[in-house]
Amino acid sequence: MTNRRKLHVEELNRISIEEFQEAEKIPLVVVLDNVRSQHNIGSVFRTSDAFRVQEIILCGITATPPNAEIHKTALGAEDSVKWRYFEDTLSALHELKAESYTIFSIEQAENSISLETMQLDKNQKYVVILGHEVHGVQQKVIDASNGCIEIPQYGTKHSLNVSVTAGIVIWDFFKQLSK
Repeated sequence: MTNRRKLHVEELNRISIEEFQEAEKIPLVVVLDNVRSQHNIGSVFRTSDAFRVQEIILCGITATPPNAEIHKTALGAEDSVKWRYFEDTLSALHELKAESYTIFSIEQAENSISLETMQLDKNQKYVVILGHEVHGVQQKVIDASNGCIEIPQYGTKHSLNVSVTAGIVIWDFFKQLSK
């Protein structure tokens, strides 16, 4: 029988916050467009830490660290992942476009690209925008994006939780951009 002993935290050989900040990141910025749940925000921080996302941009009503509720799910990732706040999402996108980022809203929209067929270029820099838990990404933000990416779904529900969506999308970008 194969040994399947659960590893202790000390055995995981995780890097320090300082080492993380110096480590190479994937060329991906995650924008949270009016995400209201502080637990979702914290979860996005934690996933972004796990897959070395370059930066998180928090916009509109999205809460910012330091915040006890964000910390409950981020577990300190809010200290390792670089982040900025913009009152207006379009202002953030204007800056990112000026820095030659390709911008995708994660949204069910006409002519969206299925995540399962998305082909990324390792020489490009990307932004993914995740929206409000009920209303999604604002239409004016979708209009300012280069396109929309949709996660295929095969059940009865029409959407996924923001933090789950972030995990799926960030993992897919990491797989394509990190090797």
